[in-house]
Amino acid sequence: MKPDKIISTPQNLQILYEDNHIIVINKRPGDIVQGDKTGDTPLSEVVKEYIRFKYDKPGNVYLGVVHRLDRPTSGIVLFSKTSKALPRLNKLFKDKEAKKTYWAVVKNAPPQAEGTLVHFLKRNPKQNKSIAHIKEVPESKKAILEYRILKKLDNYYLLEIDLQTGRHHQIRSQLSSIGSPIKGDLKYGFDRSNKDAGIHLHARKLSFIHPVKKELIEIIASPPREPIWDAC
Repeated sequence: MKPDKIISTPQNLQILYEDNHIIVINKRPGDIVQGDKTGDTPLSEVVKEYIRFKYDKPGNVYLGVVHRLDRPTSGIVLFSKTSKALPRLNKLFKDKEAKKTYWAVVKNAPPQAEGTLVHFLKRNPKQNKSIAHIKEVPESKKAILEYRILKKLDNYYLLEIDLQTGRHHQIRSQLSSIGSPIKGDLKYGFDRSNKDAGIHLHARKLSFIHPVKKELIEIIASPPREPIWDAC
């Protein structure tokens, strides 16, 4: 049986913000941000098609990918609509001037109600996985996040996470390493998958200075509609 996915199309895109220079999408679990070896249509192409249709643009549509979310993750993805905005947005993210907040649903509560996790992540390309180490190991990168328990659900805990670094599978790997794997995340130790093949990790909030208008933009994205997220 195929997973019960609802993949984005130009007709059902969840657009959170749009102006002449940027567009912000609430990504569904299952969407890939950029093309990969699967050959599935990426979100970037869906957004291009939306722009082409909405503004009746002939020829190629410009769209710059600023950052990515893992395929099973939902939430905020920011794209640049102009070549002027893209390098400025890239610099914001590189200089850690874009503030990202995530929500995660986990089965086991972390040891404390709030805290900071510091690990050294080593990526395994063959498994497309990152292993969290307490001490630095060869070819590892330092990973830091802050978390707090927002809510106790019947069988789960809702965590809010502020990323201090942006590493491959960082939240998934770090939470798994403390015994709190994310719901549905088989790759990082949860015991069963979600029906839609997604995981309960959601890019909830993004704050940044607009690359052209130079004003603060704050975006908040609702999680997918399903019983556990609804309870959050």
